Amino acid sequence: MSEPAADPHYQDHGEKHAARAILVSVAAAVGGFLFGFDSSVINGAVDSVQGKFGLSSFIIGFVVAISLIGAAIGAWFAGPLADKVGRLKIMFSGGVLFLISSIGSGLAVSAWDLAAWRLIGGLGIGIASVIGPTYISEIAPARLRGRLSSLQQMAIVLGIFVALLSDAWMANSAGSASDQLWFGVAAWRWMFIVGVIPSVVYGLLALTIPESPRFLVAKGKVERAKTVLMEVLSESSEAVDARIAEIKKTVATEKPASYRDVYHKKFLLLPIVWVGVGIAFFQQFVGINVIFYYSTSLWQSVGFDESFSFTASVITSIVNVLVTIIAILLVDKIGRRLLLLIGSAGMTVSLAIMCMGFAHSTIVNGTPHLDPGWGPATLVAANAFVVFFGASWGPVMWVLLGEMFPNRIRGVAMAISTAGNWIANFIVTLTFPALRDASLSMTYGIYALCALLSFVFVYFLIPETKGKELEDMSTDFRVVRKKDKKPAD
Repeated sequence: MSEPAADPHYQDHGEKHAARAILVSVAAAVGGFLFGFDSSVINGAVDSVQGKFGLSSFIIGFVVAISLIGAAIGAWFAGPLADKVGRLKIMFSGGVLFLISSIGSGLAVSAWDLAAWRLIGGLGIGIASVIGPTYISEIAPARLRGRLSSLQQMAIVLGIFVALLSDAWMANSAGSASDQLWFGVAAWRWMFIVGVIPSVVYGLLALTIPESPRFLVAKGKVERAKTVLMEVLSESSEAVDARIAEIKKTVATEKPASYRDVYHKKFLLLPIVWVGVGIAFFQQFVGINVIFYYSTSLWQSVGFDESFSFTASVITSIVNVLVTIIAILLVDKIGRRLLLLIGSAGMTVSLAIMCMGFAHSTIVNGTPHLDPGWGPATLVAANAFVVFFGASWGPVMWVLLGEMFPNRIRGVAMAISTAGNWIANFIVTLTFPALRDASLSMTYGIYALCALLSFVFVYFLIPETKGKELEDMSTDFRVVRKKDKKPAD
């Protein structure tokens, strides 16, 4: 999906008018909340689902991970569909998919229909991951666009937090995730069903917020676009006319990108696109989503009781929210590249400590238990890992991918990189249960190695995009790196 052109005539008139754009942007960012909620709500239900249906490690990994395949598909098609039928209709369809998935997952009668419901929910995740940021960038005032676009990442981590908090509350209320909670229905089923609430909220919001002015102009609905700009942003008639003229110019000169535009004879894809895919893969191969999908099961697998495991997961999600705020404040001050390097170094050390901690576990009655001396260190390292990831690779990867590609290929390159991110997420999520059963120490040793390699990758290949105009980016990645050596104007 193409990016709206910057508008020099576009001005924000006071805090009251900015507040209107903020409220609309918050409504659109609820999709990010659903993204985080749906992807993490499985955390508290994993062990109960595995026990209920008698699943092997591979099958439970597949059930957890299948939503990520749906997310890759949803992300791939959301942009083109939104350009055809509008942002709001696609948002609404995402809410409907979340709703269906929440109810179906809660009433699942087998692992296979649970997987099908999670696949449907994954389509909604993919839609939310693309449509929310796109809509916000098209509706937000220019001077607020960066901060409002960051609402998507904040909504995601808040969704993760609420999902883990609700999981813990329901499991503790029932006695355990497998015990009955309300109306004779097990707590783990309610963990899924409660997703109906944010799904309905998102769908209703999609019916109340205005359509993107850019989409309206593209479809010839200029007067409606003017109305939206004046109602939401309270621009003067002259400023609105200038904004509309700018949008018309952009729409008229744009040429939809295709796969042919990123094709390279020797390397299949242009070097800069491969770098984007590499960033997307490394963000997942450090194992971050193991923490958010399996942390409750992880801590129970090394001897902690269920109540403590749920509490530890909630604490980790709170840490994730706080460090995301820090990242938003720092990314425009110290730069993308330095944040990634700091994050990679910190993740390498913290994951290595987790690796050593799990290596010192002992078997008691057939269950591994962390050594008393290593238990606290391992828990601290797990949260340090989340800190370093959340303050760097979590939000910065999305910022960097949105900036590093040339305008002409940005839409296609983003689609390829985003799909790669979901596929990498799928691989890690699918393989963790089997790797965990084989050796937790080996598993986290692999993640630590990936974190170390991510440092090398960033150091040698990633440009600093802070302070650079998007028009300066080149499809020849070596040109970008050469420019990176020069001080920004």
